[in-house]
Amino acid sequence: MTDETIAISYGRGHLPLTLPEKAKATLIRKRALPKLADPHQAIATALNAPVASAPLSELAKGRNSACILICDITRPVPNRLFLRPMIETMVAAGIPLKAISVLVATGLHRPNLGDELAELIGDPWVLENVRVDNHYARNEAAHVDLGHTRTRNTPVKLDRLFVEADLRIA
Repeated sequence: MTDETIAISYGRGHLPLTLPEKAKATLIRKRALPKLADPHQAIATALNAPVASAPLSELAKGRNSACILICDITRPVPNRLFLRPMIETMVAAGIPLKAISVLVATGLHRPNLGDELAELIGDPWVLENVRVDNHYARNEAAHVDLGHTRTRNTPVKLDRLFVEADLRIA
């Protein structure tokens, strides 16, 4: 018997992995979830009747600005499906389009720029109509100091764009 080479998923492709002759590999997969028959209708329903919250249209009424926090490119989230409906709901409730921003929650990761940002947002309309920024964790001036945690006295600092928005979606 000889070593066996298999391919494992990595990023957008695969990496070869050579297993020693006596190794016993076990494939672990997440459970397949059912696909939504109509994702757009499911999103509309979720925005109009969310769990444990008022509808987005009610939350947006009387607000002057909004910031939507999204994960960076390291987390596969279908932003293309929900960002525009969220933004359109906020505009219909009276928030000016130019006062709505999307903040990419990069943590300590590098920013998502260019084609990568376009892929992350997934909808050219969003990129053309609202402010889209990356969070820069090491830029002290871009943060608001909110104090410290009670138990460990850990500093709490959040992105100014998010903190200063009248409506914050995370």
